[in-house]
Amino acid sequence: MTFRLGLTGSIGMGKSTTARLFADAGCAVWDADAAVHRLYAKGGAAVESMQAAFPQAIVDGAVSRDALKQIIGADPTALKRIETIVHPLVGQDREQFITSAKADILVFDIPLLFETGGDARMDAVAVVSVDADTQRARVLARGTMTEDQFNAIRAKQMPDAEKRARADYVIVTDTMDHARQQVQDVVTDIRSRMKDA
Repeated sequence: MTFRLGLTGSIGMGKSTTARLFADAGCAVWDADAAVHRLYAKGGAAVESMQAAFPQAIVDGAVSRDALKQIIGADPTALKRIETIVHPLVGQDREQFITSAKADILVFDIPLLFETGGDARMDAVAVVSVDADTQRARVLARGTMTEDQFNAIRAKQMPDAEKRARADYVIVTDTMDHARQQVQDVVTDIRSRMKDA
């Protein structure tokens, strides 16, 4: 028996770090963003279909995310067409992970888990969270986006308070030690629930 745990949280909340902590605790982790990177890479499963639909998005045999951003910016209908190509392939990648994973707890690191209804396929959901000031400081410290871009991304995501209210577990990522302890507590709780099932 395996347990499916959805892991989500808004931008800058520490989700990637928390996913690594789950891996350290013996869980198998599937990362939705990493799956898309695999699909877009040279020889990836999405390249041929994307080339047919958006030839200008292909650079050196791979799908260019920067080119896609420009395409979506110029044509608001493009995003839906991209999702129609990519989402089924991401689903196949996820199914391959499920059939090949050996761990008792499978963690699905999915940024828009609630927004896409993916929580319905999970046995439980863990949300990573931190206060808004820390969130903003972390994102801007990366140096990859402006405050306006950060605010635009945050506006598209479900509010943190709503995610926390819907979660089975909330992991506060204020410090590494605190996050690690909470991950350990979640893993212990899930394993005890599996024993009782």
